Amino acid sequence: MNDQRKTVLIVDDNIDTVELLRKRLKAEDYNTIEAYDGEEALKKVYESPPDIIILDVMMPKMDGYEVCYRLKSDERTKLIPIIMLTAKSDVESKIKGFDIGADDYMPKPFDYRELSARIRSLLARKETAEKVVEEEKTESVRKLIDSLSHEIRNPIVSIAGFAKKVYNSLAPGDPNKPYLMTIIQESERLERLLSDILNLKMIAIGFLENVDPKKAVEEVLEEFEKEIEDKSIEVEISFKEIPSVYIDKEHLKIVLRNIIKNAIEAMEKSDRRILKISTECTDKDLEIKISDTGKGIPKELIKKIFDPFFTTKVYGPGLGLTISLTIVQYYRGFISIESELGKGTTVIIRLPIKGR
Repeated sequence: MNDQRKTVLIVDDNIDTVELLRKRLKAEDYNTIEAYDGEEALKKVYESPPDIIILDVMMPKMDGYEVCYRLKSDERTKLIPIIMLTAKSDVESKIKGFDIGADDYMPKPFDYRELSARIRSLLARKETAEKVVEEEKTESVRKLIDSLSHEIRNPIVSIAGFAKKVYNSLAPGDPNKPYLMTIIQESERLERLLSDILNLKMIAIGFLENVDPKKAVEEVLEEFEKEIEDKSIEVEISFKEIPSVYIDKEHLKIVLRNIIKNAIEAMEKSDRRILKISTECTDKDLEIKISDTGKGIPKELIKKIFDPFFTTKVYGPGLGLTISLTIVQYYRGFISIESELGKGTTVIIRLPIKGR
């Protein structure tokens, strides 16, 4: 189980002060790390970054001002809030602390209740600042993907459109027709890759809700209804009683869509075409199994099929499976594959169920 408690680094050369703060903070359910001089403080910050630092000014080896300056000058640590403690209460000392980036300043002796309130306030501000930074990054990625997608799609559409026009104008048996067909097929492949890239954007922007996995499976199967009928694929579904999963519904559908699509493609030349989908719970996980009766995948290639653009005779190049694995891992789940040559493949998706 992950420890969600905030961690406070206490930096002071006075053992009594460190011990007092450690006991008080632990009583408020904080984790604590202790350092007794400036050099040790820097080492511990870089080993395991805390959520907030209580930093004494007067210390051996390196004083608090230098520690604060170094941390606030480093992109990796500049967002960690620092409360400086000092026996000096003069204005000049406070100004110096704030000038080098300290987030707050308290003279000794201090009232612990006030210090506790300031810790809570700074942690809340830090969380807000981190969300803003994350949102800005997400928005930048979204705009970049949108821009690139637009710029790439236009020439692809033109190339494919003109190639089809010329292809259709040529007489049967014209030696240039195979070349044009290659251009058309490669353009279509680029369009599919572009759709995969847009799916990457979907990962960064999600809406979490309680989703019924069975309904998600049914909705994705509806998308393949015509293809399943045209290829005479028999679909066998086994839904056990399962709770909802806390996830973005479109994310789950992207995963299902990519895996079902590959299962259908894997059975292209099979005499017996059966697509099996089952759902059940195992301990704290939701388990979705998707099986096909295709050619199967050689054991040495199973791990590679999640690599971007890796291709086999069964699974074509693209980002679909890579994106599926990325989404599942984002929700702290995992994907495993069982396959036997000549018999088929089973993909097992496991996702944690919230609250179980």
